[in-house]
Amino acid sequence: MNKELVEALNMLESEKEISKETLFLAIEDSLLIACKNHFGKADNVKAEVDRETGDFHVYAEKEIVKDPEDVVDKIEQISLADAKELDKKAKVGGTIKVEIQSKEFGRIAIQIAKNVILQKIREEERNVIFNQFNDKEKQVVTGIVQRFVGDNISINLGRADALLSKSEQVPTEHFRSNERIKVYIIEVKNTNKGPRILVSRTHPELVKKLFESEVAEIADGTVEIMSIAREPGSRTKMAVWSNNPNVDPVGACVGMNGTRVNSIVDELKGEKIDIVCWDDNPGVLIQNALSPAKIVAVFADPDEKTAKVVVPDYQLSLAIGKEGQNARLAARLTGYKIDIKSETQAKDAPGFRYEDYVDEFEDDEEYEYEYEEGEYVEDENVSSEEDAAVEE
Repeated sequence: MNKELVEALNMLESEKEISKETLFLAIEDSLLIACKNHFGKADNVKAEVDRETGDFHVYAEKEIVKDPEDVVDKIEQISLADAKELDKKAKVGGTIKVEIQSKEFGRIAIQIAKNVILQKIREEERNVIFNQFNDKEKQVVTGIVQRFVGDNISINLGRADALLSKSEQVPTEHFRSNERIKVYIIEVKNTNKGPRILVSRTHPELVKKLFESEVAEIADGTVEIMSIAREPGSRTKMAVWSNNPNVDPVGACVGMNGTRVNSIVDELKGEKIDIVCWDDNPGVLIQNALSPAKIVAVFADPDEKTAKVVVPDYQLSLAIGKEGQNARLAARLTGYKIDIKSETQAKDAPGFRYEDYVDEFEDDEEYEYEYEEGEYVEDENVSSEEDAAVEE
């Protein structure tokens, strides 16, 4: 029986990653609790379990008194005559260990001890799972759509289930049961019912982590993602920078024939991704961020975090984008409040002077990438209305 106990503990340690030492301590505690429930006290009782063989013993340290009539408490005291039967060297006033047979425990005491062990196993299993997923907080993991709970979705991550709430779902995405998806772990909480894992499909970091796993240059630090702006399910703009002048950061993220970005677009159910080059010059950065629109001039105020942008008349709608999306994402990407005007609008504006703007930018199509139906083309899906300005 004891050999089977050790084998069972080895199995629990292997399968559930629960320390065998923790389980041995739980067994010792359960034996003490059984003693206390059976005898009413256990202050002088010690339990020992052999870590190799699984043999266990329960001892009561009793005070030796001279005569049997001097024994006031049988749990804590023993007469000298009875003590000498166990140890011939026993003396009055000393102590002696007296073994308690577990078969003496009552049925209720044994059941309570059993429950203590099972409760400890459950607690340790919850702690192991919490620590495992707590280390994965702010990371992307793969899960399986388990079931739909109202507007929320339960995602199975292996040893635990995560909650994908309605607010963290992309409205245009629709999942099927048993479908494998990637989610971003927002938070892991330790509760009485086990770890509560909250995940997201809308978080901008989801896109960032997907690129980190897909692009080797990002993983090794050669290419850095400097900023990212996302409207989940529709479009993402991402600014990248290379620490190696021989490595094109945008090309590295796109991959040969778009293979790298294609896999991420597929994972995001067709969400469009614009990848532009980061620049420390805010004017150049804003020009890149408004891609694919051509820019005539930019005046950026780093202190106020505002920028005025002039585009050709025929490019105004392209710069603003459908429902203002292109300009809105560019503003989030750069952190600047952007005011876009056509050349005609700018020249008609009171006090307009071209010298207030930086030199005209050269067209640079190298950084104009737009994913649409398997190809990289200029974005033509824009609003027909030429708004005077879009600010975010």
